[in-house]
Amino acid sequence: MADSSIPKFHEKNKEERIKKVASFSGLSKEDIKILKNEGGISFNDANNMVENAIGTVSFPLGIATNFRINGKDYLIPMVIEESSVIAAASKAAKIAKKQGGFTMKADDSYSIGQIQVVDVKVKSAMSSVMSSKKEIIKLANSKSKTLSKIGKGAKQVTCKKINSDSGPMLIVELLIDVGDAMGANVTNTMCEGVAPLIEKLTGGQVILKILSNYSTKRLVRGTAIFDKEELGGQEIVDKIMLAYQFAANDPYRAVTHNKGIMNGVIAVANATGQDTRAIEAAAHAYASKTGKYSSLTEWKKGKDGNLIGKIELPMSVGIVGGIVNVHPMIKVCAKILKVKSAKELACIIGAVGLAQNLSALRALASEGIQKGHMRLHARNIAASAGVTLDKMNKVTRQMIQEGNVSVHRAKEILKEL
Repeated sequence: MADSSIPKFHEKNKEERIKKVASFSGLSKEDIKILKNEGGISFNDANNMVENAIGTVSFPLGIATNFRINGKDYLIPMVIEESSVIAAASKAAKIAKKQGGFTMKADDSYSIGQIQVVDVKVKSAMSSVMSSKKEIIKLANSKSKTLSKIGKGAKQVTCKKINSDSGPMLIVELLIDVGDAMGANVTNTMCEGVAPLIEKLTGGQVILKILSNYSTKRLVRGTAIFDKEELGGQEIVDKIMLAYQFAANDPYRAVTHNKGIMNGVIAVANATGQDTRAIEAAAHAYASKTGKYSSLTEWKKGKDGNLIGKIELPMSVGIVGGIVNVHPMIKVCAKILKVKSAKELACIIGAVGLAQNLSALRALASEGIQKGHMRLHARNIAASAGVTLDKMNKVTRQMIQEGNVSVHRAKEILKEL
């Protein structure tokens, strides 16, 4: 089995890192060429993706090491501009690996489509819809030959009543198995396709016909054990527990706590071409499912004193369709991950979110978040001051030792050198 632990990966140069990743993932010469192409897409590619294009913006693509998820090792591509995130995820994964890594499970890829009906007698309209649900499902599935062929597609019809300032509304919902796609387009197509039938059955007027990004039928959940000695001892474990309890009971802390989780989640989502806005929106809504915003993770101490972490959140992702089939760098990232299904990708993203949370809690409970963060941030500051690579380590080391990480101080040190 390939091993995701690569000693001193961070000390290697770009060529050496790419060589290691290519060997692990079986990348082709063309894949390597794309990795070396800064940015990954041309202006023509960008112009075909969005309106009024004038250029492209590049973000750092890095690799998180040490991940073992459901018994399989992964090198995980992450796209993020924030210092310390990839290093933190890799460190947490290394600690978890000692106890077997991450055990994750994802639901089947069910998308929820909603059809809003107004000017209707809700009770009788509900009855009409439910008595015709087989006809609705058949019509919905006729809008996607691909899903029908593989046994996927619309599976269920439900109804609910909403009371609003504009009067009562009937909401008809389609539950759709979208397979390995994120599923937004096919869900919207099916909703639009059945809308005329819904109007005929209810005698009402259909207004909206669109998916819900609150993908509660598409959760990913999992756990990992983090060795107490690797974390720094029992005192650190106890402090992490107190930090978690803070987040579990105070929304102001919980928002920042969950932001740290999303640092990992969205970095992998960026690298694999996912709808990050949908993932973020669903996650934060799920954090409020009890009526109070709280932590997306849960932490407890095991009998042996080790730290046990759990995560659960909606994860609507796909490995086919959309930008996944278009963007050359995202195609390469998919090859690096070697995922075979959307469910597997969801498990990977969930594991990285849990790892990121552990690292943030550990830093907060021990040295504070800024020490490690500023160590990496110092390189950005030095680069802003015009420090070249040959002097980078000396300048950043001195700024950190002095506790004065600033562009002004970097320029002073550079001048002294």
